[in-house]
Amino acid sequence: MHKADFFTETLFSAMSTMHKDKPKQLNPLLPGYAFDVFLVSGLTPIEKGGVLDFIIDRPNGMKGYIINLTVKGKGKIFSGEHEFMVEPGDLLLFPPEAVHYYGRADDSEEWYHRWVYFRPRAYWADWLKWPHEVEKVGRITLPDQHLTDEFDTLFLDIEETHKEIRPMSEQLAMNLLERLLIRCYEQTSLADHVPMDHRILEACQILSASLSAEISIETLAEQVFLSPSRLAHLFREQVGVSIVRWREDQRIIRAKLLLQTTPMPVAVIGQQVGYDDQLYFSRVFKKRVGVSPSEYRKSASSL
Repeated sequence: MHKADFFTETLFSAMSTMHKDKPKQLNPLLPGYAFDVFLVSGLTPIEKGGVLDFIIDRPNGMKGYIINLTVKGKGKIFSGEHEFMVEPGDLLLFPPEAVHYYGRADDSEEWYHRWVYFRPRAYWADWLKWPHEVEKVGRITLPDQHLTDEFDTLFLDIEETHKEIRPMSEQLAMNLLERLLIRCYEQTSLADHVPMDHRILEACQILSASLSAEISIETLAEQVFLSPSRLAHLFREQVGVSIVRWREDQRIIRAKLLLQTTPMPVAVIGQQVGYDDQLYFSRVFKKRVGVSPSEYRKSASSL
């Protein structure tokens, strides 16, 4: 386990290097980090009185999912009637827009937890419906130290793989995350799971198979035999985000892969994922990824 002093020094170093004119928090452990990424992971080593010893309070939740595993000490989730504690071996899954309110438990000197923030692939939907929830936050308790060690290693592998200097590091990290989610699914009773509505799953498949097409919600609803309003409601309820947001996520994921693995011009890639206007594609891509498509390709090819 890393020492808290090392993380403290790293955190303050990151804070001191932020741009003076346009400050942007670059460390996901500190307030102000935008989480405008598709995957980021780490270890949060909270020690009493330390730089990270504060309450995370996000009343509107986040746009993606966060899964975390307590590996040391004890944490407190929520307050009042919904308050509960987590200890080593406890897993949590925060879906989009679920309230985030947590920190070190008052009677514990520390709380170390590993975590992964991510935007899911379409077919992960059933694995993201944990049967035991408090205020939409899924909970699993691993039954023994052997399993806790296995899951701890999976979290660490995701973090280290994502940080590797190689073109496909994010895709490899996503594959490891998929394994983690499947292992979580295996630890819960299959009888407790309510599978995704087959009409929502079909809608995801239709959208995935035709990313370059502009399919209206009305047309999509007709194809899956739902009204547009019912489709929109069920989709957000079961997937966690709106249809438009989910399709945009899938388009950008596909565009990143094409930029990394093909020599196709940026304009052609934009058309492949549904953006006929190259300038609009570049604007959407930069908003979601942080750099333009050309800059992303250049950085990927230099790895």
